[in-house]
Formats: sequence, structure tokens, C-alpha cells
Amino acid sequence: MKIDFEKGGGLVPAIIQDAKTKNVLMLGYMNQEAYDKTIKTGKVTFWSRSRNCLWTKGETSGNFLHLVDIIVDCDNDTLLVKATPDGPTCHTGTDTCWGEENNSGVTFLTELQNFINMRHEQMPEGSYTTKLFKDGINKIAQKVGEEALETVIEATNGTNEHLVYEASDLLYHLIVLLASKGLRIEQVADELHKRHDPNWDKQRRAAKAAGKMK
Repeated sequence: MKIDFEKGGGLVPAIIQDAKTKNVLMLGYMNQEAYDKTIKTGKVTFWSRSRNCLWTKGETSGNFLHLVDIIVDCDNDTLLVKATPDGPTCHTGTDTCWGEENNSGVTFLTELQNFINMRHEQMPEGSYTTKLFKDGINKIAQKVGEEALETVIEATNGTNEHLVYEASDLLYHLIVLLASKGLRIEQVADELHKRHDPNWDKQRRAAKAAGKMK
């Protein structure tokens, strides 16, 4: 990876992103020495412009940034550093240097999918997910139907709190169903993304007219 340190007088901006949540945590600067130490130790290290020295994030607080990956931008003068944080990133105690919470949001569905896939591979005893897989596809599909019905009931006659609870159960069992068929929740997201295209319905009707779909 070619990094143009000379353009910025020996320093390049390093944008720190949580590898899991994809949230931006902070901005620092690296020179060649900081970059090399980051690669060698696996802990994100910067060059302090105020103290004129190297500093590893977390060396005082214990809130290290564990390196996952580094990529350089198209001009070779800015780094995107993907890392896993130990606790809050900002020295003020907040998750990010912009005072935002570092929540997973919808990206947690990918983590959940990975966890369920692991259960499918390892099948540990005492796990509810293992039991579902052992029960088979028909039972899993039935469970999805039951959870969908409970979600509808809460939507029409229940509370918002209970609706979120039942919808969570529905999503969990849907991911188990997808995993049992070798599919992932991201494939559902991709399909929805296609349908968001204004031309999707036109293309679908054309394909149907050509006999390419039922």
C-alpha cells in the first residue's frame, strides 16, 4: 500500500472507524513511524502534533483501538483505519469524538446472522438455536409463522413496546430459517434494495411478459 506522507509534510489524516458498527470514532494523524508501529503492534498509534511524539490510543486510559484493517484513499493521502475499540474512544468519555453513541443499529443483524450460522455449524448442546435446527425446516417455518401472527396481534391490539418485542422474535426466527436454507439476511436486504430502484417494477413486468418469471 503506497501512502503519500510527503504531501502533508510527513503526516496523513487517519479516520478511525469501528469495524463492526461502521461508525466513525475519531480523527488522528499518522506519520510513517506511527503507521509502522500500528501494523507491528496491532494497536492504533498516532503522531501527536501538540506533543510532537508518538502516542498509542489507550496507553493511559486502557481504551485501546485494536487494528482490523487499514486502507488508503484514491489520492494515497488519507487512511481509513478499521478498528475494534476497548471502551469509549474520546478522552471526554464519549464513544466518539463527536459525542455520538457507537451503536450497531441495523448492522447488528449481520452479527446476529454470523452468530446463528456459528450455532448451525457447531450445534452446541443446551442452545435454543441448536434445538431449532435439530427440529428441522418445517418446525422452523412454523415458528416464523407463529411469531408473525403474534407480531400482527401486537400491532393491532397491543402496545408499541410489545410490538418491538414480538418483531424481534420474528426477525430472529426468520434469520434462523434463512440460515437453515444456506441464505443470509443480507440477501433479503439486497432484494429490497433492488426493489427500491424506480425501474424495478417496470423491469419485473417486462420479465413477466417475456415469460421469465411467474
